[in-house]
Amino acid sequence: MSVLGPLAARYATWLGLPAEETALPEASPDQVRAMPVILRLEKAEPPSRTPLLEAAATAALAVCLDERAQPGGEWHELVHDWVAGHIRKVARRARGAHWVAAQDFPGVTVSVEGAEVRALVPGRVVDVPKEISRLQISGSDLPPDEPGPAPDDLPLLLLNPEVAMTVGKAAAQVGHGTMILASLLGDDELAAWAERGYACAVRTATVDQWKQLHPGDDPAAAWRERRVVAVRDAGFTEVDPGTVTVLAQWR
Repeated sequence: MSVLGPLAARYATWLGLPAEETALPEASPDQVRAMPVILRLEKAEPPSRTPLLEAAATAALAVCLDERAQPGGEWHELVHDWVAGHIRKVARRARGAHWVAAQDFPGVTVSVEGAEVRALVPGRVVDVPKEISRLQISGSDLPPDEPGPAPDDLPLLLLNPEVAMTVGKAAAQVGHGTMILASLLGDDELAAWAERGYACAVRTATVDQWKQLHPGDDPAAAWRERRVVAVRDAGFTEVDPGTVTVLAQWR
């Protein structure tokens, strides 16, 4: 079974929980686990928002499907224990020497059109190295951009058009999206995606598009008929508990 197996197993259950139950703690504070996602935000030349989100979505999945995260690999236990609970991600911003220093910690760096993100191997929040914990979480935002139509041959991640999110929050959510999507794919589809480096497209949905694709109360049918999954947030930051932040579609 893939390291993402536990995520696939509880996907429909999570979508069906009452909103307030999505915010219930999954562990005691000293056992909470998260994946640090480091966004490179240079002051002089910040990246565009969309490529940065696409890099974040790819990097999070690349860590999970790296050979080191598979059974017997050096990352396996940490990734498995994290996926078995809430798949929290904490996006932090770095530039200059701090970005360079982040490369020394286990993880995967992805670049999309010059935008760079490094997703680190998840672990207990209390164990995050000081070089990472000192990186700022707040203030990581970028102005909207105009990325144009999404390529037809890439998985599509659609941001909720009615929910405002900073780039840091959105980066975490699209990373959830690629993970859920990958957890439901067959081996051949996953292998084909791996050949493309888990590349994906991120766009903001139109209101009509969101309504047409949303799984509603039948996630199994949405996946079977539209190849769509939903990311439902626990509401610890920025959005209300139970908010669907992203729809991910396999194409």
